[in-house]
Amino acid sequence: MRRAATGTRKRPSAESPPPVVGHGAGTVCTKLVGGWPWSPYATCHEAFTAKEEPDVSQNITLTIDGNEREVTQGTTGAEFYFEAREIVVMRVDGALQDLSRELVAGTTVEGVSIDSEDGLNVLRHSTAHVMAQAVQQLRPDAKLGIGPYIADGFYFDFDVEDPFTPEDLKTLEKMMLKIVNQNQRFERRVVTPAEARELMAEEPYKLILLDKADAADESGEGVSVEVGAGETTIYSNVDRKSGDVVWCDLCRGPHLPNTKLISNAFALTRSAAAYWLGSEKNKQLQRIYGTAWPTKEALKAYQERLAEAERRDHRKLGSELDLFSFPDELGSGLPVFHPKGGIIKREMEDYVRDRHVENGFQYVGTPHISKDGLFHTSGHLPYYADTMFPALRVDEERDEDGNITKPGQDYRLKAMNCPMHNLIFRGRGRSYRELPLRLFEFGHVYRYEKSGVVHGLTRVRGFAQDDSHSYVTKEQAPAEVEHLLTFMLSLLRDFGMDDFYLELSTRDPESDKFIGSDEQWAEATEVLERVATESGVKLVPDPGGAAFYGPKISVQAKDAIGRTWQMGTVQYDFNQPARFGLEYQAADGSRQEPVMIHAAKFGSIERFLGVLTEHYAGAFPAWLAPVQVRAIPVAEAFNDYLAEVVAKLRAQGIRAELDDASDRFPKKIRNASKEKVPFVLIAGGEDAEANAVSFRYRDGEQDNQVPVDEAVERIVAHVRNRVNTDHV
Repeated sequence: MRRAATGTRKRPSAESPPPVVGHGAGTVCTKLVGGWPWSPYATCHEAFTAKEEPDVSQNITLTIDGNEREVTQGTTGAEFYFEAREIVVMRVDGALQDLSRELVAGTTVEGVSIDSEDGLNVLRHSTAHVMAQAVQQLRPDAKLGIGPYIADGFYFDFDVEDPFTPEDLKTLEKMMLKIVNQNQRFERRVVTPAEARELMAEEPYKLILLDKADAADESGEGVSVEVGAGETTIYSNVDRKSGDVVWCDLCRGPHLPNTKLISNAFALTRSAAAYWLGSEKNKQLQRIYGTAWPTKEALKAYQERLAEAERRDHRKLGSELDLFSFPDELGSGLPVFHPKGGIIKREMEDYVRDRHVENGFQYVGTPHISKDGLFHTSGHLPYYADTMFPALRVDEERDEDGNITKPGQDYRLKAMNCPMHNLIFRGRGRSYRELPLRLFEFGHVYRYEKSGVVHGLTRVRGFAQDDSHSYVTKEQAPAEVEHLLTFMLSLLRDFGMDDFYLELSTRDPESDKFIGSDEQWAEATEVLERVATESGVKLVPDPGGAAFYGPKISVQAKDAIGRTWQMGTVQYDFNQPARFGLEYQAADGSRQEPVMIHAAKFGSIERFLGVLTEHYAGAFPAWLAPVQVRAIPVAEAFNDYLAEVVAKLRAQGIRAELDDASDRFPKKIRNASKEKVPFVLIAGGEDAEANAVSFRYRDGEQDNQVPVDEAVERIVAHVRNRVNTDHV
């Protein structure tokens, strides 16, 4: 049943709008030249509107939460869901809308709870608005950038004279809580672009966004949150008691009905510099990050996960465990592996290489550098020019006056391996009997990642890609995609990651970055979608996320603390075979063009090692661990006894070492624990007499007086079977 609007405030006239109190001194929200530029009651919440008693005879029919319902015409989502306090927005025919909007006949409506994915996104976006309001109270000269929700939180960019300090963040949290407790309403108003410019006249970055909207340009970090297709809207924060507009912003919404729903379950986490629209060509702004959750308990659980993630940070562990480093002398994003890290990397590469060979791949090798014409042939230039290192001009000769006597040519560090694999395929005639032809290598590639996104091993500028390319007939393509996907998932499981889902990236029909016909894209997408669906693994769409030459499936894997990492990809390519003139002789003697399927099983060895370091918190499974066994005598008298045990283990290929240093026994145990050695073998008098050793595991448990031969046998079996748990 429709509920009458609350409050007894008389509806003001359009000539006498509700008072507006802006962000701070001189705010444009107070500068409505020529009076209130639109009817303030057209789309806003019921607070300003003393609605007349509805005519109950005027009912509409629509589908709400799966059931056909009849409601009074003019009923809003807020009125319908009045008693369902967990519902904060609604989905109308698939699009999210504010609860303040009226229900429309014939539509399909779903209530969205605050603890759902969409509900959390709206909660965080609304919290970003509250934070921006607080910032402009604290610093009235602050100019607004963009403030979207992100995974587990939100951010907002500001143009301010001085960077924010940790003390500023604490002050802002207190100011935000005050705004939350004022129970301000979020009100949506549809405006014309001219009206939006009038309101945002003192917000230069908002004016840039309005210009982009006029040009139908949504490029740039976060732009789609503020402007895009459809109506231009302003969201105001309205004081519930006075009805004053206390703050407003250009925004597409939707938002929570009020600030009270944010409660005290939010926190500001850090501040950092960020370029406007994500481009280093633009001015550097100050960005504040935060998080928001439905309850204080959920916030606390998230903060505990953050603390655990910090403890697992692979950059920190890499230094503590002496695995790898990032010398400034080399440059950003160029890691070096120390001996212990090198052992892990070698074990990973050796195992993955062997698995590829077992699965019908042929190992090849290609150079790190090539004439840049190769990448024009492949189509990577100019599409990927921004992510490739600049060209190297070589072989050019000049005379004493600087005049060119011999033209040079441009070379490029390779950013991908596929063009060179195409040359191998094209190197001789091919028959249908050779297909599928699977080429594989650990190809070292170099990509010019922006310095702001370089991050440890997970985002580097030089890395070894576990890259393969399958050349198949069109009829073989579905089976080959299935083969690659099954192989990829089995490798992840071998390394102890078995919680994942698939993402299908398709082209954006509105973008001009993609090449190929509609028919080619439709056929390739259908193959990938069918195989992914038949795999039984959860599949989610990623519209517009495809590479320029074809759609792809990516594996999104969860680590031990629930974070999602993009791992391998399978990409269908109908572009490069044509560009390189690749052919094979079919059974009927005709020349046919193969389909090319790209696959990177982990993305890169470096990235996967970084992910594994965090997944295992540095406590690698024994088969990967740099030191698999450390033997620690209770006293010096047992050094020789344990040296013989270590020799037996080494003879079986186990990485074992004897700690015969002069340190006391407890310190040696602590050192082994700190270095996360999987198996510590201890021996004292009773062990030596029984020709035995005692196991100490990383979790502190012990297995005492195990006969030496049995201990060796257990450890060898554990390592050779690549067991990902500790106890033997």
